[in-house]
Amino acid sequence: MKTIAVLGMAGAAMMASVPGWAKDLVVATDTAFVPFEFKQGDRYVGFDIDLWDATAKDMGVTYKLQPMDFNGIIPGLQTHQVDVGIAGITIKDERRRAVDFSDPYYDSGLLLIVPKGSAIKSGADLKGKVLAVKTGTASVDYAKANFPDAELRLFPNIDNAYLEVQTGRADAALHDAPNVLYFIKTNGQGKVQAVGPQLQAQQYGMAFEKGSELREKVNASLAKLKANGTYKAIYAKWFGEEPPKQ
Repeated sequence: MKTIAVLGMAGAAMMASVPGWAKDLVVATDTAFVPFEFKQGDRYVGFDIDLWDATAKDMGVTYKLQPMDFNGIIPGLQTHQVDVGIAGITIKDERRRAVDFSDPYYDSGLLLIVPKGSAIKSGADLKGKVLAVKTGTASVDYAKANFPDAELRLFPNIDNAYLEVQTGRADAALHDAPNVLYFIKTNGQGKVQAVGPQLQAQQYGMAFEKGSELREKVNASLAKLKANGTYKAIYAKWFGEEPPKQ
């Protein structure tokens, strides 16, 4: 019995020495946001997926990807169902009050997409028009503040919003610029185009529950990946160019 007790105490001591962030992590992602995260065959791929995988390897942790609707990621962090959220999440003050963010890992903005030949050339032409946006995103906030005369239609999935534009049921859609451009290039079928300048500069960050020890560990790994060229290689793989100078 004494031997068992000693082994039990040693095991407990070993468990206590393992930091909380080093467990098998649950990583939430919205897999309908190409080229950042999407399903290809039976695998999840994309810029965010590769970046997180490299970050996890540098940290020496294992993880499981948990696909979920974008709107469920922050509540999932707050209720401890997931440990990390990576889904092209724009860092905003409102979200900072609910979760912690890593250092920014991607600079983005918003862009309008319209049918080919549309009379809409910029946001100034949206008065009385139907504008499709994805629920819970920065596009909704921006559209409400800047296009009050447009009729907003909200969709849980951005692909549905794009389909509305392609089929003429919406006059335009507003979403993150890299996703808009990727959609036009890969699935636009020559029926849609981007118009106007890029709107509202924004940055993406990985999200964590408030006070998570993971935040600083992830930040240290992100800095290392940017310094050793790994981030640059992942960026070039998905966007066909080097990341902008910072």
